[in-house]
Amino acid sequence: MILNKIIGLFSKDIAMDLGTANIIVSVKDSGIVINEPTVLAIQEDRYGKSRVLAVGQEAKQMLGKTPAHIRAIRPVQDGVIADFEATEMMIKYFINKVHNRKSFLKPRVVICVPYGVTQVERNAVKDSAFNAGAREVILVEEPMAAAIGTGIPVGNPEGHIVVDIGAGTTEVAVTSLGGLVLCKATTSAGDKFDQAIINYVKQNYNLYIGEKTAEHIKIEIGAAVKLENELKIQVKGRDNSGLLSTIELGSEGVRSAIKEPLKDIINVIKNVLENMPPDLAADAVDNGVILTGGGSLIRGLDEYISSIIKLPVRVSKEPLLAVAYGTSEVINDNDLLKLIFNE
Repeated sequence: MILNKIIGLFSKDIAMDLGTANIIVSVKDSGIVINEPTVLAIQEDRYGKSRVLAVGQEAKQMLGKTPAHIRAIRPVQDGVIADFEATEMMIKYFINKVHNRKSFLKPRVVICVPYGVTQVERNAVKDSAFNAGAREVILVEEPMAAAIGTGIPVGNPEGHIVVDIGAGTTEVAVTSLGGLVLCKATTSAGDKFDQAIINYVKQNYNLYIGEKTAEHIKIEIGAAVKLENELKIQVKGRDNSGLLSTIELGSEGVRSAIKEPLKDIINVIKNVLENMPPDLAADAVDNGVILTGGGSLIRGLDEYISSIIKLPVRVSKEPLLAVAYGTSEVINDNDLLKLIFNE
């Protein structure tokens, strides 16, 4: 125990937001140092031995374009680890990248996990980090990290609602006194928006597009409400005859495309509101709802949700980084760490 504390004085604590779309790494007292897509490219030789060819942005550029001996994969799907071997490779890569020290000076690593992951999954995440070189592994639930990252006073005896719309999952949580009083989740999130756009373009324009194109459409013209001035974009893809073609798509089309996953998110929010303890529900009327995550950047989403649940809704200042900021705060603030884990 004493040796572990001494090593901690010379080792860098690391926080990881291991998201479906991006992995964001923070170092204690240094803030965010890495923000890369959660994609890994693995090359296999003739004997079946694998090696990491590329990680992050470089690997993402290979998605859908690799020959047989190279695999570009997203090891985190729908908010949970789908490929533990690849995830371990990725965690090890980033630990080595930011913790450029001798091997015995192993870091303490804080990793975000979705709310409700099983104990088996939690153990698997920990094992991946330990095998990647961590000295100690602490798991923080994403909704709590998102709340902390938005500046919510999670230690106060009052209810705050945070809706974290990531790539793989949307989590709706109520925080109070350093814990999650209530949390519900759905896989209707950023990736489902993309898939809905793919299906819409295919059904209405007979055009086949990929995930990267759908994501670009979502970012450029995505909207949850009717815009005063409709946005439009030129979309390229392959038509039914196999030829390349270009169409013009408007924000109204995207709004129609994503209405079903948005409906799922609304239903989860309603479920949380209906099951909140009365006293915390009263707090929610005063505090409103805070949106975080990349999905919250859909134009007019706060207005759309507010019109249905009849509560004030606002998007956090930096929604894409809320979870990362919260995770980083946990490694920087020992009092906060003790509060969350009752240490």
